[in-house]
Formats: sequence, C-alpha cells, structure tokens
Amino acid sequence: MAYDRSFVIIDISRADRSSGHIPMHDQAKHSPEEVRRAVVAATAPPPDHGLIQPISAGALAAVVGFASAFTIVLQGLAGVGATPEQAASGLLGLCVGQGLLAVTFGLISRKPISFAWSTPGAALLMGAGVPQGGFGVAVAAFLVTGLLIVIAGIWRPLGRAVSAIPLPLANAMLAGVLLELCLAPFRAIAAAPLLALPIVLAWAFGWTFARRFAVPIAVAMTGLIVALATPIPAEAWAHLWPQPVFVMPVWDFVPVVGLAIPLFIVTMASQNVPGLAVLRSNGYDIAVRPVFIATGMASWAVAFFGGHGLNLSAITAALCAGPEAGANPARRYIASVTTGLVYIPLGLGVGFAAAFIAASPPLLIQAVAGLALLTSLAGALAGALSRDSGRLPALVTFVTTASGISIFGIGAAFWGLVAGGLMLMLERREHKAV
Repeated sequence: MAYDRSFVIIDISRADRSSGHIPMHDQAKHSPEEVRRAVVAATAPPPDHGLIQPISAGALAAVVGFASAFTIVLQGLAGVGATPEQAASGLLGLCVGQGLLAVTFGLISRKPISFAWSTPGAALLMGAGVPQGGFGVAVAAFLVTGLLIVIAGIWRPLGRAVSAIPLPLANAMLAGVLLELCLAPFRAIAAAPLLALPIVLAWAFGWTFARRFAVPIAVAMTGLIVALATPIPAEAWAHLWPQPVFVMPVWDFVPVVGLAIPLFIVTMASQNVPGLAVLRSNGYDIAVRPVFIATGMASWAVAFFGGHGLNLSAITAALCAGPEAGANPARRYIASVTTGLVYIPLGLGVGFAAAFIAASPPLLIQAVAGLALLTSLAGALAGALSRDSGRLPALVTFVTTASGISIFGIGAAFWGLVAGGLMLMLERREHKAV
C-alpha cells in the first residue's frame, strides 16, 4: 500500500488496520526503521489461515446448499410427472454434474466459479403441473432449455435479448411462481397444527440465531416429526442407493416451449446473472461464453436422467468468492473446488432423500419447501416493485403468473411475461406521447 512519507505514523497499538493511521504525535518518538516496521504492520493484510478457510467455506456451501433445496428439486420434478426413482436420478445427475463443473472450472481458471441446480427453476416446475405426455415432455423442455443456454453463449444476440428482458418483469414472474408455494407452511399450520407448527417454529428459531442454517434446521425437524408421527412402509426404503434412470424425451411443441422458455428466463435472470454479479463484485471477471456453453451441455447430459438444468450459483458463489473463503483472493478457488468435491458424494444420498420425501406427508414437505423459498420470494418482490417506473407492468406479470392459468397448454409463467411486456410497451408509449 502506498503512503505519504510526510505523514508517517507510529503507535501500532492505535493503528487503524484499514488505513494504517496512527496518531501523528508519536512519529517523533521513534527511529525511521521503527517507523517503517510500524507502517508495514499497520497496513498488512489480514492473516491467511492456509487451506482451512477455503476448504471449510466450500464444504459449508455444499452442505447448506443441498440441505436447503433438495426438497424443492424433488418436489419440482415430481410436479411435472417424475416418479420417485426418476426424481432421485435427476437429483443425482444434478449433484454429480455441478460437482464436476465446479472442480473443472476451479482448477483450470483458478477462480471460485460455483455451479448449482436452478432452485427457482425447480420452484417453477412445482407450479407447472404435469404436462400432457408426462415427464418425457418435461425432459424435452429441459433439453431445449440447455440448448438455449448454449446458444446464449455462442450467439450474442440471444444473450443480449435475454439481458433486454426488464429485470422487474423477470422478478415478478418468479414471485408469481413462488407465491403459491410460500403459502404452503401457513396452510399446513391450519390443516395440521401439531405437525406443521414445530417445523415453522424451528425455522424461525434458526432464522433468528443461525440464519444460514434455518432451512436445514427445519428439514431436520421435519425428519424427526415424520419418524415419530408418521408410519413409514418398509417398501419406501427399498431403493436407498440411487440408480441413474434414463428418460426418453417426448416432443410436443406447445407444452415443451411453454415450459422451456420460462425455465430458460428464470435460469438466466435468477441464477446466471446474479452469479456473474457476485463474482464481479468480489473482483473476479470471468469469460461468460465457456461458462454458458459448459452449463448448457451439462444440462443436456443430466436432462436425459431427469435433471432440470445446471447454472452458475449465486448463494454458493457468495460463500466461495467472498472473505469467508479466506483473506487471499487467489486461493479462494479452493473453496469452489471443495464444494464440487462434496456435492458428488452428497449425490449418493439422494436415494434416501427421495425415500424420505415419498414417505412423508405431502403437506409437511410442501411446508418446508415453502419456508426455504420465502427469502427468494422477498427478493423477487423487492426487485419487481422497487422502482416507480414499470411497477404496474411488473404487478400485472406477478398476478397473471400467480393466477395459475393455462392457455393453449402453455403455463401461467409464460403468459405473465407476455401480459407484463405488453403493459410495459403501453406505458413507455404513453410516456413518449407525453
């Protein structure tokens, strides 16, 4: 750090480590060498604790990320027609895929690039309903989504077109999808208070005292309640070891496009764009093209086994790219590599997770998934309605999406974007006329 020698300062006990400032009256009491040593000590970076911080941050990111969202993924896949075996296969593919991506990009780029499944995308699937033609149609939509992500990396006009979608509309669409899901915990309290209320209270306790672990605490409470209060048939645990299940896509243009386009937009707007922003805010400027091409191709691979898609991570990226992963930014890539290495064995536990979901009362699983999505809903609503301009179009997008309508076999998320986009065009035209 550069400093003005006419303003050299000494008393290390009073030093401000962020600026190196020590009271001026002390400078005359010490020799030039003492001055030099004092300034070096005062302006030295925080101590680097070696590999402990990046490894622990990476492991924490993987465990918290998995425990906070696996129920949403399994419920989302089931929502578009997957059997428990197909849902477990999809989650296994997602864990292995994002693990391999994180390890590969971390070691090659030496930057903490983290990957994840699309939790907002899984939430979208939860509200989409089973398409005509079953889960195979959804898999075809996953393939189209992966192809669009690859094209966004190769063909810049598509990437620019996605970037041109007003963020308030994308956030409003996501909020409309999440609203119904986030009502589940409170409906569960009304329907089964003795079962649901402890889960909500456990989540509230975690949110107050250990916010990062709030959802895992709620998941653990759900498991305890299921174990104590719900009879679990023996056959539910028959296939604990996950088996990859190949799913043949079924091509039906209208439902495939009606699911693929909202899934693509949600993935780009709610995962890839924030993921890039987190990396850049921490000083890491990455090449977008190889990331999009790799995640799109990986999404293709996992789609054949039931996975709905892979993308950049936002929350995990914040843990792996920030100061939690160590004082030395050049070594934080170790955190993302660790996250990838932990996710792969976590994938081997998805058979148990799927059995847990299948054996649990749907009301409780929906409740814990809704709790996990509350922060996403809050962020989406804030992003949608924070500006005066475009607020009404965003609100139209929100209520249209939340209505759950289906026209020509195309779901409400798509029509929400259409309705909000038309309103935005009318609003801008009115402003130009004025």
